[in-house]
Amino acid sequence: SPAFYLYWIDYTHPSGRRLTRKGFISLVRLEDFSTGVVKPHEKTFAAVTDDRLRLMEATGAQFSQIFSLYSDPEAVVMAALEKGCADAPVCEVVDQDGCRHRLWPVDDPAVIEAVREAMGGKALYIADGHHRYTTALRLRDRERERRGGELPADDPYNQIAMYLCPMEDKGLSVLPTHRLVRLPSALGDAGALLDRLCACFTVQELSEGSRESLVAEALARLDEYRQAPAVFGLYHAGEDRGFLLFLQADCAEWKAVGQPAPLRGLDVVVLSDLVLERLLGLSHERCEAQELIEYFSDAGDALDLAVKEAGSDEGVEPVVFLMRPTGVEQVRRIADEGLYMPHKSTYFYPKILTGLVIRRLR
Repeated sequence: SPAFYLYWIDYTHPSGRRLTRKGFISLVRLEDFSTGVVKPHEKTFAAVTDDRLRLMEATGAQFSQIFSLYSDPEAVVMAALEKGCADAPVCEVVDQDGCRHRLWPVDDPAVIEAVREAMGGKALYIADGHHRYTTALRLRDRERERRGGELPADDPYNQIAMYLCPMEDKGLSVLPTHRLVRLPSALGDAGALLDRLCACFTVQELSEGSRESLVAEALARLDEYRQAPAVFGLYHAGEDRGFLLFLQADCAEWKAVGQPAPLRGLDVVVLSDLVLERLLGLSHERCEAQELIEYFSDAGDALDLAVKEAGSDEGVEPVVFLMRPTGVEQVRRIADEGLYMPHKSTYFYPKILTGLVIRRLR
């Protein structure tokens, strides 16, 4: 019978707090981005969607839901779903990171109708799954061509399974994605690097200590300054030194960067457009093409690799930029204005499990 699936994830935040993210799985009608119903915040790459398309065509199934956000300040939807589910979940599993995933079907027709009514007219913001959503649009369009016209609203190719989470949920977490950047040897000396950065940043060197203590101090300080304008941690692996970088309000180079206001408020944009491109002469295209940049959700993993590479003779000097997380409201504002964030700007944690709920297309 038709059902929603209430899906909770119990997990430990990196801060040590125990949290539960509450969402539900539902079929959603596919909408072109131009309608404004489903809103992206990242661009997609054809090579990735090509691979996803081959998988969906070969299997005729969707193995992972699109993770999307919606606004529900009064928690009307979640309250209705919780009243309509049984006490015990039908599925409970703990993943490799210790996150507990619990699933309850909700098939009461009255509850289903109440949720459909409450969700009517709400915008959906893609948190994770831009390539999978774009792939589903391509597959739908192919099916339209094959059949010679529009598809019925309830046609499987006209729908997509989504995991929907209210953006006001207290268990919703966005974690930072840190950057390891391989600088040319001419920029590798900490003194030369800081000389360039001082044109736009106030630099504070962190107290001496072990690599672990430097990182811990940098991350703690970044959390203290979470409401401040752009600020980064910087770790120089070759010299085992750590710094905090604070963007100066009167930086002429940054004022010259022609980005819309919502993007100018993102640390990841300040890093890519100001630090890497304008101050260090490293375009995003060059960084990606020459593998000069690598992304890490775990700061410790980034530092371990930087230290390992620091002693090599590759003609590059690895440094790690420690980032603050992008806020949910920043995601919403940028999506509402039809803008796109740089690659790896958001990391919604934890990930939903692939294969927990599988949807057949045929």
